[in-house]
Amino acid sequence: MQAYFDNSATTKPCPEAIKAVENALTECWGNPSSLHYSGLEADTLLEKARQSIASKLSCESGEIFFTSGGTESNNLALFGTAYSLKRYGKRIVATSVEHPSIDEALNRLSEEGFEIIRLSVDKTGKINPADLIAAVTPDTILVTMMYVNNEVGSIMPVELAKRAVTASGAHAYVHVDAVQAFGKLNVNPLRMGADLVTVSSHKIHGPKGAGALYIKKGTRLKPRTLGGEQEMKVRPGTQPVPAIAGFGAAADALPDIKEELSVITELRDYMLSEFEKIGGIELNSPRDALPYVTNISVTGIKSEPMLNFLSSKGICVSAGSACSKGKKSRVLTEMGLDRDRMESPLRISFSRYTTKEEIDYLVEMINLGKQQIRAIK
Repeated sequence: MQAYFDNSATTKPCPEAIKAVENALTECWGNPSSLHYSGLEADTLLEKARQSIASKLSCESGEIFFTSGGTESNNLALFGTAYSLKRYGKRIVATSVEHPSIDEALNRLSEEGFEIIRLSVDKTGKINPADLIAAVTPDTILVTMMYVNNEVGSIMPVELAKRAVTASGAHAYVHVDAVQAFGKLNVNPLRMGADLVTVSSHKIHGPKGAGALYIKKGTRLKPRTLGGEQEMKVRPGTQPVPAIAGFGAAADALPDIKEELSVITELRDYMLSEFEKIGGIELNSPRDALPYVTNISVTGIKSEPMLNFLSSKGICVSAGSACSKGKKSRVLTEMGLDRDRMESPLRISFSRYTTKEEIDYLVEMINLGKQQIRAIK
């Protein structure tokens, strides 16, 4: 049997996305910037996908700008804002548990003279709202925050960011990294008070290589790339229409959020109850985390041997963010977990294709792995 539980890293492409990619490769393969019939066909696919993403975000299609994925969108949001608004100040407020594409960009901006404020989190992976209010001062130009943490599933109070900016009188944009939230929670930029929102295709059963940045009408960013009129010069370069078409099709195929969230919550709770039966497992995620992401530690067993054992049994899980390449989790460090749990995390992430039978197999194999790995010791 095989069981895939690494959906926070990437998801299996859905049939609708695969069909859309194939169509764009075989039937509408022209350059969408060309004015002949082949180019116009490709442009029609491009704009259809743009409208699909906009519909899911309850925004206008002209506010959606396609990129290569979440990392590029996050970089564009941070550097584009910093260079556009630096005349108002150089203070940027973030959390201490952001995705590497945010954290590394902040490090670079710090080297360039920007003041970076990273808000600490508690043992649930969340910031103190009072800390956010206090951190946003009149010279702040950007508040950036992940909606759902990619390692433990903590849900951040993103709506508070805009209130903090308004209260301070700052000329600041609010950026929300919604890569792990899009398709699982209601991501509405207007309701969140966000000027910029990052989403990605391969987290919602679309192909890799496509993402988008919502840019609220009137928000001005300095582009990171130069050289063409595509994406209104915000992200020039010939668009990868097959990937974008697949992204749009995956967005159209998303099920009802409330209904799926209820199903996933039941599966997550069932898994936790089964873990309690076998014992020796600690929950690193908060109980109110998004149920798609569950982080655990198997007592006394480091991540690598358990990951290897599970992989040998056809089970895919991870130890944390795919972008961290096995490095010690900064998120769990910031949460203040003890050394044993820091060395043994497993991230189990669900999708709409996850089944109870797969969960039973996972629990069985983790229990077997505990016994065999300890016997080797």
